[in-house]
Amino acid sequence: MQIPYILSIIVFLPIVAGAVMLFIPPKNRDLIHRFALAVGLIAFLLSLVVYFSFDASGPRYQFVEKYDWLPALGISYHVGVDGITAPLVLLTGVVIFTGVIISQRIDDRPREFFSFLFILASGVFGVFTSLDLFALFFFYEIAVFPMYLLIALWGWKQTREYAAMKLTLYLFIGSVIALVGALAMYFASGLNTFDMIALEGANFSPEFQNLWFPFVFFGFAVLGGIFPFHNWSPDGHVAAPTAVSMFHAGVLMKLGAFAALRVGIMLMPIGAQTHLPWIILLTLVNVVYGALIAMVQTDFKYMIGFSSVSHMGLVTMGFATLTPQGYLGAGVQMFSHGVMTALFFAVVGMVYDQAHTREIPKLGGLVKYMPFAAVAFIIGGLTSMGMPGFSGFIAEFPIFLGLWDSQPWIAIVAAIAIVVTAAYIMRAIGRVFFGELPPELEGHMHDIQPSEKLALGVLCAFMITIGIFPNVIVPIVQSGMQTVLALLGVG
Repeated sequence: MQIPYILSIIVFLPIVAGAVMLFIPPKNRDLIHRFALAVGLIAFLLSLVVYFSFDASGPRYQFVEKYDWLPALGISYHVGVDGITAPLVLLTGVVIFTGVIISQRIDDRPREFFSFLFILASGVFGVFTSLDLFALFFFYEIAVFPMYLLIALWGWKQTREYAAMKLTLYLFIGSVIALVGALAMYFASGLNTFDMIALEGANFSPEFQNLWFPFVFFGFAVLGGIFPFHNWSPDGHVAAPTAVSMFHAGVLMKLGAFAALRVGIMLMPIGAQTHLPWIILLTLVNVVYGALIAMVQTDFKYMIGFSSVSHMGLVTMGFATLTPQGYLGAGVQMFSHGVMTALFFAVVGMVYDQAHTREIPKLGGLVKYMPFAAVAFIIGGLTSMGMPGFSGFIAEFPIFLGLWDSQPWIAIVAAIAIVVTAAYIMRAIGRVFFGELPPELEGHMHDIQPSEKLALGVLCAFMITIGIFPNVIVPIVQSGMQTVLALLGVG
């Protein structure tokens, strides 16, 4: 079932809503919150329609729209979704909806906060659906710009200005480097078009691909948190307000990994085959180092921030295996990790709002006061550990299968992260939610709001559903990755 213009509605609804919101009187906070919630719900429902209307056995790209934008330069507004991007569109809808629910307590300029958040969402939807390289960069910059304001104005006061500037500089420098590589492809193709489907058949020379692939791949992979360009990420996670942390870790990091795949690997497959075998060493550092650093954190949010870096390393590691199993796992991991980290940061935000501390040694016994949040965090923790029955297992198991087929010693070393992840997750659960409530928190803790329970319930439902019924997502991701594997010459 192909619904006309649904992708354009999804892409532009948030940014239009953000502009309309600025005309609501700032004193009418209830209307602002209700309007934001309605927009988030509509975006979520539309993303559900796209996902469940996608036919894995149908055409490669579906819901396609194409209009000439600057035909003299070969630039068009060209959107569509395949098996890779349909889950990512749904992920964005899930996180924007739950993030808006979690943000219902924002009282400091909520009109401007939600407006910037919706501009960010439009940029992300645009990147995931763009089939034109120029449009992809256009939406990419729209997605990056609001992050600075959201963190600098509404973030954690102690570090927000530093973290916002650090994040912005890293991501803009990375995008400029990737843009140089993209322009090199445009001129070298001789096709006078930015259409990425056409550029897939440009047959760039091996020398060209080997030279320019690192520019494009690492330019985008900075946003994916690849080592050694990852250290902006934990600071950005920690300084951001809760909904922005959810969006940052849940969606934006996937945007970097997706763009590295879509523009780097798919348009320069020979360069990918040359460079990915050594890039896998960097992803190994991500996975193991990120887990070890998370293990020693005493700040609850920093622990989740470094955990996110570790788990995102599995996505790029899956790409670097150059195997069907690795690519399948990486595609599922992008969705699973996005939902999982959104839940983690939501729970951390709920704890901080009441306890006014994120120091793990100063917390304890919270299961008595916020049992729903405790259960949700445990479900997220089991997903993070890759336990069977949860989406993390469906994602990580194929990645390790692909690793074993291509570089078994990498799989053995990477397995260290599984043990370390289990250790810090179980430690956090034990110290934060069980034991005795510290005396200084007496009288301050209470159960979370019903709306917050709804947000956590939605996130948990996706992790459990995929874990028990993997065919909800696996055939769709496989259909998208088949094209990538064919470009790479991998069967």
